[in-house]
Formats: sequence, structure tokens, C-alpha cells
Amino acid sequence: MKKILGIGNALVDILLHIDKDDILTENGLDKGGMVMIDADRKSEIHEDIKNFEQSCATGGSTSNTIHGLARLGAPAGYIGKIGKDEMGDFFRSEMQRFHVTPHLILSDVDTGIATTFISKDAERTFATYLGAAAMMTPEDVDPEVIAQYDFIHVEGYLIFNHDLILRVCQIAKEKGLKISMDMASYNIIEANYDFVKMLLTDYVDIIFANEEEAKAFTHKEGVEALKVLAEYCPVAVVKVGKEGSFISMDGMITSVPVTPIKAVDTTGAGDIYASGFLYGLLNGYSAEKAGELASFLAGKVIKYIGAKLPDEVWDEVHAKFFA
Repeated sequence: MKKILGIGNALVDILLHIDKDDILTENGLDKGGMVMIDADRKSEIHEDIKNFEQSCATGGSTSNTIHGLARLGAPAGYIGKIGKDEMGDFFRSEMQRFHVTPHLILSDVDTGIATTFISKDAERTFATYLGAAAMMTPEDVDPEVIAQYDFIHVEGYLIFNHDLILRVCQIAKEKGLKISMDMASYNIIEANYDFVKMLLTDYVDIIFANEEEAKAFTHKEGVEALKVLAEYCPVAVVKVGKEGSFISMDGMITSVPVTPIKAVDTTGAGDIYASGFLYGLLNGYSAEKAGELASFLAGKVIKYIGAKLPDEVWDEVHAKFFA
């Protein structure tokens, strides 16, 4: 099987369930929102929540996708920047536990943390401290690491760092890798439109976008947006929520439906969709078969809190698709 590498913001998700939303108000957090915080603010919030029951998981969009690929059985690696601290050690050990090869850069800055407040109605509120993740530079990228792989999946949230993402794409092309990218956020696309257009024109082979991201780039919707993206990338995917997804591959457009499911938490659905679809590409699946696996995974993860699937669901995935 071909090997895939991911690069992105290495974060640890700290998850805590709250019975009342007062803790959000007290910390100036808007319910359902996401705010970027600095180290002092992170310390203040963590002091306030020290008596809450908490759980930890590796986070970051590409980290989630690579985790899913490894759980499917793909040979996978990950590049990110972590601190020389307990959270950094946790991130590394979790990567290794799920058989992802960690290519992690160490920083004197603390490991990035996304503190996630889960209200009783399943609404999630994020206070995100990027920490060491924001310190990654073009000089941190080792061409010899990239050369060990066949595909690289690039996190769209890195687009704000033009020099870094351009360096990664240049090395990947020089080494003959296929480049996959998730657009990540319509805000990022709008703010970096010309740069994103250059990346798609010159480097990216596989592009993932949701409805808002596709519209921000193409000014069109659905299949029409997909057709525009397909002019740039050999493989393009537009995810349209309850309507499923549209895939352009080998000059053909494929529509992949989804089974209607009541969502508990949609966080991570796009990340694990990419896991399934990229696994299909690594193994030479048709667009329909890769899309079916991707949609199945996305439909499962939204039934759970968090961006990871429980072990028993992975057993179900393997029984259904690989028995």
C-alpha cells in the first residue's frame, strides 16, 4: 500500500462536559464559538476548570485525518510542532499508540491546546491556544522525511503561513508525491484567495471543500462548484452535508449519498471523510467506492462527541469494508 504523510497544527483537545453554561460566561466565551487565546488566558481558563472531569485526545484537522487513515490500516506519518512538555509527550505517545509515525519538531513554547466545553445540549465551545503549532517554519520541514511517502495531506489552516505551505508543496512536487489539501475554512479562502488559487493551479492534486469553502473559491454551489475545482485539481470533492458529496475523478462526476442520521456532534466529520477517501485513493478504489467508505465514516463520527471513533465502531468498519 502507498504511504501517506500529514502536516498540520499539532494540538491536544481537552474535553470537558459542563452542566451549566455559566463557566462560559465567566470566561468571556460565546457558546458555540471558537476563540484564539494566548498562554496567559489559557492558564486562567485551566485554573477555572481544574476541578472538572476532563479527557484528552490528539487534535488538529490533519492529525484527525491521519489518525483515521492509520485506524484503517494505511502506513501513515505526521509532521507537527509540539512543546517539550507533558501535552507534547501525550501527543507523541498517542500517535505511536495508533501506529502513526511521528515526525515531530520540538519547541520551547508549550504544546497547543484546544479546550473544548461540551454543554448539555451537545453544543461545543472552543478556546484554542496554538502554542508550539504556530511556531512551525519552512526550515522545520525535512525533505528526506517527505521523500519517504507517496502522498501528503496538507491542513488548510496552514494557509495563513504562506512560506511554510509553499515550501512543503515545492518539496512534495520535487519528490514526486501527490498533494492533498483540505480547504479548512471559508474565511481562510476569502482572505488568501490569490494564494490558494496559485496552490491549486501549481501544486494540489486532491482538494476537499465543504459547501461554504467551495462557494468562497468558485462563487458557485454544488456540482457547479465541483466543476470549477476540477479545472484545477485532478481529484476534487465537495461535501454538501445531508445531500452527501460530489466527487470529480478521472473526468467523471460521482454523487455519493448519505444515510440520514441525527447528528450529536459534527466536529471531525470532514476530517474522517478525508481519511476514508484518501485510503481509497491509496488503494486504487473507484470514486464511488472511496466515497462510500468516506461517507460511512463521517456518518458514524457525528453520532459521538469528539472527532474520534470508538474501537467497536472501527471493528464494524473493518467488518463491513474489509472482511
